[in-house]
Amino acid sequence: MYLHKPSPARRGDKDPMKKTLPIFCALTGALSCMAQQPPPPTPHPGVPPAIATPFAPTPAPVPVITPSATPQTDTSQPTPAPVPAPSGSPQPAATASPQPAAAAGEPGVAKAEPVSEREIMTRLQIFLDQQLFGPGKIDGRGKLFTAQALDRYQKAHGLPVTATIDENIPLDSVYPVYTTYEIKKEDLKYVGELPSKPVEQAKKKYMPYPSLHEMVAERYHTDPDFLVKINPGLNLEKLKPGDSVRVPNVAPFKIEDLVENPKLPVKPEFLSRVITVDTRNKMLDLTDGDKLLASFPITPGSATLPAPKGTWKILGICELPNFRHDEAMLMHGYRSKDFSMIPIGPRDPVGVMWMGLNKPGIGIHGTNSPWNIGRSGSHGCIRVANWDVIRLSSMVTEGMKVIIK
Repeated sequence: MYLHKPSPARRGDKDPMKKTLPIFCALTGALSCMAQQPPPPTPHPGVPPAIATPFAPTPAPVPVITPSATPQTDTSQPTPAPVPAPSGSPQPAATASPQPAAAAGEPGVAKAEPVSEREIMTRLQIFLDQQLFGPGKIDGRGKLFTAQALDRYQKAHGLPVTATIDENIPLDSVYPVYTTYEIKKEDLKYVGELPSKPVEQAKKKYMPYPSLHEMVAERYHTDPDFLVKINPGLNLEKLKPGDSVRVPNVAPFKIEDLVENPKLPVKPEFLSRVITVDTRNKMLDLTDGDKLLASFPITPGSATLPAPKGTWKILGICELPNFRHDEAMLMHGYRSKDFSMIPIGPRDPVGVMWMGLNKPGIGIHGTNSPWNIGRSGSHGCIRVANWDVIRLSSMVTEGMKVIIK
């Protein structure tokens, strides 16, 4: 279901970067007012810092905005230009959001507000990811997918859709921004040689990560290049058991928790939910009635083989699927006798999850290249990052309606 070919822009499409400009405008006016706060109480040895729940009592506003018309003035520094903040307050989340697993989060470091655009954007991306509004790969850049995730988060919580980081976005609930992951000996069994040709891949028993660097990047919803930026001095291409890697503070995607299951059980309580695939904006929305539960970035087919528009349903959900690589099926829609059966693994072409639709050969599935979501095309299927498709699979069921528009 893969055609690694950039999708050309469609005539008449608006410039997608215009959606991200308000976010960056808010950041530009905010950088001068970032100030270090007093250090938190020293934690008991061995106890990681607590991670605040986003919708516990509303935390103090992030210094990205000016919370009132008469802010106190610090005479030691020039007063920054205020960024307008809309009215409104966070509403209860439509669904419980998974929190990052507790981990050693750089203890002993004073809690400080971000002092660079990259750090603020990283914090926003982590916040949205924690709330099940996927910004795509966490990279501190915050382009179109981050802007669309912010829009959807605001709509889902009954907030003004401002396209800015305002007082209703509790970024200071993301603490620490980074945590650490220690490479384990057991991780080595998920890493190995990865042939590029399907005929050679079919000879293997498992489609592994090509490196520990790539494994850690996918585990923490980021890309290998961003890991390099936040780990200066560490050679990520030579990782070994015992090494510690600085990573974004998100709930990790754990490949070791997955098991082969050709048909996940039906969850009757989810049958009223609907998946809507927005092929224009490359986003997948999950709703229950009028409640928006989650949104994730996608690759919806390609210019030559677009995702089939219409109303469909999920016929079955498979965890750790094999992939039948058949050029005739991929390119022309019919099965041939010339095919290669690709084994399971995180670098299987359909990733770690397959949700087959009642349209032959079409499904919602994972990917072997999560950092290219939205940038390369597929053969008509809906491609989702592995860390997102696993979360999606826990909220859907066989028999659900899927609308592709």
